[in-house]
Amino acid sequence: MKRLAAVLALLVPAFGLPAPASAAADRCPKLVAQRGLPVWPARLPPLPARAARAIPADFRLAALQPDQVSLTFVGHSTFLIETAGGVTAATDYNDYVRPQGVPQVATMNRAHSTHYSLAPDPGIAHLLPGWGEAGAPARHDLEVGDLWVGNLPTNIRDHQEGTLVNGNSIFIFRAADLCIAHLGHLHHTLTDDDLAVLGRIDIVLAPVDGSYTLDLDGMVEVLKRLEAPLVIPMHYFNRTTLERFLARLGSSRYAVERADSPTLVVSRATLPARPTVTVLPER
Repeated sequence: MKRLAAVLALLVPAFGLPAPASAAADRCPKLVAQRGLPVWPARLPPLPARAARAIPADFRLAALQPDQVSLTFVGHSTFLIETAGGVTAATDYNDYVRPQGVPQVATMNRAHSTHYSLAPDPGIAHLLPGWGEAGAPARHDLEVGDLWVGNLPTNIRDHQEGTLVNGNSIFIFRAADLCIAHLGHLHHTLTDDDLAVLGRIDIVLAPVDGSYTLDLDGMVEVLKRLEAPLVIPMHYFNRTTLERFLARLGSSRYAVERADSPTLVVSRATLPARPTVTVLPER
């Protein structure tokens, strides 16, 4: 536990105010609701400098059009996001399930060890933990090429069934005029203020285990309030759990689709007209 605490502490970055309203409005609408928060003191050292590392040829997908983003389900709660400009980001980067190659951006949460790394690859240029220091919220406002990454802090249960305030984050990725929300290890429903901060979400990467994260009723409530055209389930431990979630959403106004490939290329033009759940097989 001491080793884990030391590594997690090292990963906490300096905090600052989010981007000006005009910049945020160009990314995900209403994300400007985070403005006015205090500047959190940088009590801990910033992340160490990380050397850029070339991306292996077999790690790159076929060329994307400027209005496209690719999503690859690596496994559990890890996705690889790639932009038309070649920027790569891995969600819930950990030591067990990783994408091939080294992503330029990696986000982490700390509910369990399958959501963070004790030994992140030194080639990752931007490592973004979803938790802050001593209960303070993490604040990320990162722009790399044609990708922007921000976050909405959330609370998590601790091992004594208490609450760790600001212990995790929902990460938001913006590229090609698409807003993608990775709900992380979400343990509670979202408030009106949360929804105002998130604004328009086009694609939701949602944990659907129904126990370790939100229960099924809670997750369905979150998804319906987000009103995203496309939902991609993650963080399920067996087919029974997944099918129960699909049956629940499929009995409402959602269509259910099952893809043959773990990679999905999306653009604003190809978002479904009817809210849709698309199941991606693990890579």
